[in-house]
Amino acid sequence: MSTIQRSFRIKEPLLQEIDRIRKNKPANAVANELLEEALKMRRCPGIIFAEGVTGRRARIAGTGVEVWEVINEYQVGKDIEALKKALPHLAERQLIAALNYYQAYPEEINEFIKNNEAITPESVAGRFSLPRRKSR
Repeated sequence: MSTIQRSFRIKEPLLQEIDRIRKNKPANAVANELLEEALKMRRCPGIIFAEGVTGRRARIAGTGVEVWEVINEYQVGKDIEALKKALPHLAERQLIAALNYYQAYPEEINEFIKNNEAITPESVAGRFSLPRRKSR
């Protein structure tokens, strides 16, 4: 995606926080990520972003449930009532938040679903050198 150079005045405490969390990333890359997340959360109330083992992902606020997990379940029958039964621990408003996020950002969520479907025991074993069991 192309970028546009623009000048902004940013409060000192915000810059300090960006510097604190950026690790080895350029400050402008971290600022772009934070702005993108903030805009997505504003567009889709009830969605937050949280760090996971594979990076930051959209989640339903107040839960550990990622949006792609809800959408993956929803795609089975494309029925909100079936989704409520499949995920009874989530309120209807939480499910709707996930559906709204998917409607706004389908490519992102479809990519997570595709990557999850590609996980097999063989692909995991190929990524990690797991010790082989000795036959008895």
